[in-house]
Amino acid sequence: MEVHKVLGNGFLEAVYQEALTIEFKRRKIPFEAEKTLQIMYKNHLLKKTYHADFVCYDKIIVEIKAINQLNSTNFSQTLNYLKATGFKLGILVNFGASRLEYRRIVR
Repeated sequence: MEVHKVLGNGFLEAVYQEALTIEFKRRKIPFEAEKTLQIMYKNHLLKKTYHADFVCYDKIIVEIKAINQLNSTNFSQTLNYLKATGFKLGILVNFGASRLEYRRIVR
């Protein structure tokens, strides 16, 4: 919320990602940015990997967007990331709207 409060909307996703990195460090939230995660398909490890914007506390995927409004495709994409990686919790955050949008997604 602090990042959106300070920057507002209108920047590219990369700007929010960098600012969120600063905020996580400032608040001592353990995270890994651009973490590469393996994807499983029917007990087979795929060669293709998924790069999460952030993984916090080694178990929460944080996906960020900078679009006008979140839609069902963004929600489905994050849910699919959870299923494919075995993670149980995701947070989808949109900095692009005039008001910060976020959704907690549980698998």
